[in-house]
Amino acid sequence: MGFCIEVSGDYACFTRPEMKVERVSYDVITPSSARAIFESILWKPAIEWHIHKIEVLKPIKWVNIRRNEVGAVLPLGNINKAMKGGAMPALYIEESRQQRAGLFLKEVAYRIHASFSLTDKAEASDNSAKFAEMFKRRARKGQCFNQPYLGCREFSCDFHLIEDFESATSTIEENRHFGWMLYDLDYQRAKEPMPLFYNAVMTQGVINVPDRASEEVRG
Repeated sequence: MGFCIEVSGDYACFTRPEMKVERVSYDVITPSSARAIFESILWKPAIEWHIHKIEVLKPIKWVNIRRNEVGAVLPLGNINKAMKGGAMPALYIEESRQQRAGLFLKEVAYRIHASFSLTDKAEASDNSAKFAEMFKRRARKGQCFNQPYLGCREFSCDFHLIEDFESATSTIEENRHFGWMLYDLDYQRAKEPMPLFYNAVMTQGVINVPDRASEEVRG
């Protein structure tokens, strides 16, 4: 059973992994970011989301932004000690502040098509129809477990469920070859997730996303 949502936002950043310090976005949303938006609306251990198609609704625009970031993290050991009754760790922003430039997308809008499958964690009482109705009800009301975002948490996005495709916004009339783009992360080895990539091609504003098991997806 397939579902479609339309998402939009003022800014987006789907960071290229080859960039180390400065954030540089891909030209369009990645399948992993699209999946995260569906999961923010409905996530259960019993289901797994799959992205099938991404439609680009607005022309691709760029913006350069310089912003302040914190260049340090609290050591995990200090946090564990605090949880056991030790001194509360602190991180002083003024001492760790760094200015970094970023190349982001602006005024973005996508229509994303996806479906879900039941996982091995599904119980006997679980079925696809139950989760389908749950997702549609939540999407219609704008409900979500956490605020959906476009690549970075500070770039939140609006979403709504698409059920009437006749009145839906048309895609941009553009063909483009984006090259190898991040598909998702393979968590078979939880401590060392492996990035997966696919060759993204946009035809008249539409990007068809291959299945994860396809030969088109490579690690």
